[in-house]
Amino acid sequence: MAKDDGEFPVLAGTGGVALGEARTNHQGRKAVLLLRGEHDATEFISLVATMGIDIIETLHQPGREDQRGFFGKGRLQDVADELSTRTPGHPWQNVDLVLLHTNASPRQLVAVSDAVQIEVWDRVRLLLSLFTSHAASIEARTQVRIARLQSDRTVLRELANQDTTGERAGYGGGGITALEASIVNINRELTQLRRRQKRHASAQSERRRQRSRSGAMTVGLAGYTNAGKSSLFLSLSGKDVLVKDMLFSTLETTIGRMEASPRVLLADTIGFIDHLPSATLDAFRATLAEALESDLLLVLADVSDEPEELERKLFTSRNEIFNRFYGEEIDDDFQWQTPDSSAVHHVITVLTKSDQSTEAQREEAIATVAALGLPEPYIISSHSGAGMQSLKDAILFHLFGPPVDLLLLPVPPEGGRAVEGLVADVYEAGLVANRLDHPDGIVEMRVWMHEQALAKLLARSRDRIEMK
Repeated sequence: MAKDDGEFPVLAGTGGVALGEARTNHQGRKAVLLLRGEHDATEFISLVATMGIDIIETLHQPGREDQRGFFGKGRLQDVADELSTRTPGHPWQNVDLVLLHTNASPRQLVAVSDAVQIEVWDRVRLLLSLFTSHAASIEARTQVRIARLQSDRTVLRELANQDTTGERAGYGGGGITALEASIVNINRELTQLRRRQKRHASAQSERRRQRSRSGAMTVGLAGYTNAGKSSLFLSLSGKDVLVKDMLFSTLETTIGRMEASPRVLLADTIGFIDHLPSATLDAFRATLAEALESDLLLVLADVSDEPEELERKLFTSRNEIFNRFYGEEIDDDFQWQTPDSSAVHHVITVLTKSDQSTEAQREEAIATVAALGLPEPYIISSHSGAGMQSLKDAILFHLFGPPVDLLLLPVPPEGGRAVEGLVADVYEAGLVANRLDHPDGIVEMRVWMHEQALAKLLARSRDRIEMK
């Protein structure tokens, strides 16, 4: 337990409920990892490395995790004794953090923290600390703060509950008053933050409505963290966004136009991850809505992952999108939006990083996508450009249908607008794929354009624009 001015203990790892602003830089910290059973800790260790934390030693205990202390009582005491008797030169000399490879219960966090007497993070608190480090905008900081306070509150309630039931957490009789005061303060701050988040979500929703009324269409990018969403965003839009081989490098929504198209917007947002609690994900619901409530959704996965990893990540993405966000179950009768259907689910599966994969991996990935009931994938590389043109054509086809060929007629004898004015109207209304200028002054253009925009363009042209 960590003391705060002698008033009451603050459970280390809860984000500093009484310690002011949460720490954002963890570079160079030393940690010990506690692991139970046969679970794969590869992703957890990658998350730790992303934050610059060095795991000095991993301690493994077979069997199911203890419901009270994660490790068994005796093994946990061994860890506590090793930490408390450190001397100069000990491998754990600079360790100031204990990591639990689990979504720990408040009871487990209290028990482990009370035993080891240094900061303790479970998987959720690791993610929240990572979110805090990467949150750059007011929107992202608000979301992360809500998620952290919700997590803090569960731990403080456990501390208060242990005091009232006689299972004391190691502090004096005056501590409970301070605990209750902190819980009240957390509830008050959560109320204020949720109001701010609600206003932001309303503003985002209004902006989406305005974009829709103006004829703009949105393509959302979604998928497991580090699936290549930001790289694809950059490739499709040419807009400079953060592109790093790093988990959760994007926490807020980035909006940009698809390259050469004034009517197609792209929305890049936070990635998914396994077993993120509903309350934590809900804090990011407004951000996710920007991408998921779109005219077309691209579900991304890394084709270079091992088959089991790819299946796990795609399954998580599918469930987060359809089960948790849309509240729908995918079954054999689930209807996707395809070129010859009018279903409401406009989804394209995209397998990224093909330049880092083998032919066998790509074939296995196609089979995995089919087994999960997702639409047939497009396999691309944002870096080499492989498959990008096919994906761009598929996006435009889903949004607009097939391209149309237009003939822009020259100025008639009685006068009128120059043909370049008509050309400008076409560029404003759609995405031009090709332009051909004929010697007689006629301009031929192939363009991707929504039916309504095409009808308005033809009506305004006064018979100067014809469909070929």
